[in-house]
Amino acid sequence: MAHQTGIHATPELKEFFAKARNGSVRLIKVVIEDEQLLLGAYKELSGSWDCDYDSFVLPLLDETKPCYILYRLDTQNAQGFEWLFISWSPDNSPVRLKMLYAATRATVKKEFGGGHIKDELFGTLKEDLSLAGYKRHVSSCSAPAPLTAAERELQEIKISEEPSNEMDSQMIIVGCCCCQKVLYLPPEEVKTEISVESKHQTLQGLAFPLRPEAEKAILLLKQKKLNYVQLKLDLEKETTELVHTNPTELADLPQRIPVDSARYHLFLYKHSHEGDYLESVVFIYSMPGYKCSIKERMLYSSCKNRLLDSVEQDLQLEIAKKIEIESGAELTADFLYDEVHPKQHAYKQAFAKPKGPAGKRGQKRIIKGPGENGDES
Repeated sequence: MAHQTGIHATPELKEFFAKARNGSVRLIKVVIEDEQLLLGAYKELSGSWDCDYDSFVLPLLDETKPCYILYRLDTQNAQGFEWLFISWSPDNSPVRLKMLYAATRATVKKEFGGGHIKDELFGTLKEDLSLAGYKRHVSSCSAPAPLTAAERELQEIKISEEPSNEMDSQMIIVGCCCCQKVLYLPPEEVKTEISVESKHQTLQGLAFPLRPEAEKAILLLKQKKLNYVQLKLDLEKETTELVHTNPTELADLPQRIPVDSARYHLFLYKHSHEGDYLESVVFIYSMPGYKCSIKERMLYSSCKNRLLDSVEQDLQLEIAKKIEIESGAELTADFLYDEVHPKQHAYKQAFAKPKGPAGKRGQKRIIKGPGENGDES
């Protein structure tokens, strides 16, 4: 996690953010002064976003001082208009200012609302932040990226699952990505030791973006207008899809877990704890073991962390507990309560004084002082 500076927006800036998000403001410039985030300048809508861009953005870029610029696009998502977040850090600015603005960038996005931000752009030269520079950025992001070692490994796994016309044996790749061997085994001898407890560290960078209807459902859950959201991965489109949002009580939860496919679930857990009524959001990752293909098991495990980042950081939904299960039978009332409120160990074992070395001091002797046996001193 990036180091934070403790700098926050003034109440006036927060109020301006709230009005601008769905108003007629095209651009907001934010600066740091007196250890606070302040409104540096703003521009009202004039034309389309691309027509306004260069004439609005470029004149506000100081050659010696960093700043942040929030630029409203003409597209919308479930939360309203989408915005471009621009970080300006010119080469001629002092190093201290560059570090200060870099460390505060996450705070600005959070206080504006990460769910409104569609894209981010960073630049040290004006050409980087011009309309042409932004279009180059969009083009480079949409171009196919070179495969990493982990992605090459996943590609090989996909190939291994495709049936071969020439032989009935299955190709299995063993070893790390830099030292691999290919083995051909009969199908009945193929076993893959992967379960919901398996950790796939090499594939944690994969992300299947949320579809708009799934994002909208999560926001409704955040507002407590829904109490259950089920999501699945579309392996062909490489997106995260909404399955359903049927009202679900705790007793109904086990029946919501599919027995033959993986799913992600968000459940609003209503309960009492130590006399307080609580409503806690629980994230459940269900994976029914070997009933799913190798590709499905690995993709669900690999996409989980990026999905959680999107839900917690972009949509600002607080998750009280993350759980992994194999079947719905595990989701009893006691199990869920103990997961959300784990028992604390009240007592710690006292430190035991170690015994002295054996046979080093000889027999204990009683030493009597003068006169204790009737002797005169």
